[in-house]
Amino acid sequence: MKNFNRSSIVGVAVLVVSVVLGLMGPITAFAFASPATVDLGAAGNFAILAKSGISTTAGTLITGDIGVSPIDSTAITGPWVLNLPTGSAFSTSPLVTGKVYAVDYADPTPANLTTAVSNLETAITSANGRAVDNTQLTGIAAAQCVTGTCDLAGLTLAPGVYTFTGPGNVIITDNVILSGEANDVWIFIIPGTLNISSAKQVILGGNAKASNIFWSVADVTTLGTNSTFEGNILEAGSVIAIQTGATLNGRALSKAAVTLDANTVTVPTVSVSTPCVGAVTSSTLVDATQAVSNDPDSGNVSTWATDTFTKHIQV
Repeated sequence: MKNFNRSSIVGVAVLVVSVVLGLMGPITAFAFASPATVDLGAAGNFAILAKSGISTTAGTLITGDIGVSPIDSTAITGPWVLNLPTGSAFSTSPLVTGKVYAVDYADPTPANLTTAVSNLETAITSANGRAVDNTQLTGIAAAQCVTGTCDLAGLTLAPGVYTFTGPGNVIITDNVILSGEANDVWIFIIPGTLNISSAKQVILGGNAKASNIFWSVADVTTLGTNSTFEGNILEAGSVIAIQTGATLNGRALSKAAVTLDANTVTVPTVSVSTPCVGAVTSSTLVDATQAVSNDPDSGNVSTWATDTFTKHIQV
């Protein structure tokens, strides 16, 4: 396993990793300070959001909300068994632990979905505009990238912004580890396709969180049969195809369609660590945007003078 670990030195850490590949000599890679997160806005309210449709077979289980816009509910196809009460802003499904939204449902759903789709487009633009830390996984292109396709198999990747050049396809033919701390962020800017092979995994190392991983993909995304994938997929213009038995711990957000086949998709739980200084009131601002109540089982919070506490919220 080739390791790309963050240095404890503040700023840019340059790591030289010597790996014996048979045909290759020493490999150099660059690890950078974690980038800022990508703001999903209202799109972050969804496990699955698609502009042109969501289809599934039996056996799928979604934990989180799903929605379609500007296409209407007729584009939610498969054995969802949608239950839409008269005049309701959402429907329910035995396949969804959450709510189902479509642009032809009652207010305020149409406006909310329009905002969510707009926020998704903004998030894609934001992700793609980030300063790149690791062009073609700097220093390993010769070993991992062949004719415009880069294989992340066997790597351990530090937080940072990664991009891939022409045509910029990314494959994962064996397990890849994303290793970092709870607030670290990974952004992958992929101008081509993204494909993880059957039964392979994206693995979280250290305290890495799926909610802080962003895969911005311009072409088709394919999660192979029985694969396990972590993070938010931001699909700019093609389908997210989640094949039989694959598991996604994250979000499938597409400007086109999402196809499912007996899958498990779960919106990740975010763990946010916030230092406490002095007495803590009944609510604390997390990420400067959302106030959440102190944990009910945390005891006397007034004693948290110098501790660090962790809030768990679903976003």
